[in-house]
Amino acid sequence: MADARTTARAVKSPIGQYGGGFMISREAKAVCDEYGLGAREFYFRGRCGVLGECDADVVSAAAVFFPPDHVRQSWESGRKLPVERAVELYAEACHAWARRKLDGRDGCARIAELLQRVVENASPVGAPLFAGWRAVPLPGDAPARAVQLMHVLRELRGALHANAVIAAGLHPLDATLAAEHDGTPLGQRSGEMIARFFTWPEPYATPGPEVVARRAAVEETTDALMAEAFSVLSDGESDELIELLRFGHAR
Repeated sequence: MADARTTARAVKSPIGQYGGGFMISREAKAVCDEYGLGAREFYFRGRCGVLGECDADVVSAAAVFFPPDHVRQSWESGRKLPVERAVELYAEACHAWARRKLDGRDGCARIAELLQRVVENASPVGAPLFAGWRAVPLPGDAPARAVQLMHVLRELRGALHANAVIAAGLHPLDATLAAEHDGTPLGQRSGEMIARFFTWPEPYATPGPEVVARRAAVEETTDALMAEAFSVLSDGESDELIELLRFGHAR
């Protein structure tokens, strides 16, 4: 029987995959093409638009793992699309991607039912994008509802992880590079590849053993923080959720 911390650890990979898969999807690209947006312009205006029309520093405060200069350039360049509309379009891309990926797959309604309880149980403290996305209305159909809730929980974990990285005294770039060495889901891909995706300038230093150890401890801290949200589920419901989300490993 899975306790809350075991559940948080077991579901982070599928929730990360499905809660963020739409961000680089054909559905997102179609929006960019229709509205004349760069991919990162839509990414920041859509994902972070729940913060409202604000200065780019506010966005950087939430999008911790991107260089602030890149955030500012993308946010400012994307102002051609009002944030309210950007959030609507981002949610619509999420829903369309979910329907394409999960239509006809059993269990989506139950996943949504369980995850909605987790989302409602979670504290928004220190997680502004989670709080903003939790306030976005959910769609009625099960695949889209389940994936939007996964996106919301992905924002929660991302924020708590960022808080843990900062508390550990790690620079976001060092934390990204060190993930390659500590066996975490991010480390299944090259830390340098992710750093390039985030647009950190090269060359990259190889993280030493002390940094790697601190990064591994951060992952444990993140699991522990996420466990509070999952504590609303019984052990049996946790086992059920873990089993239902196994499709995330066969993406």
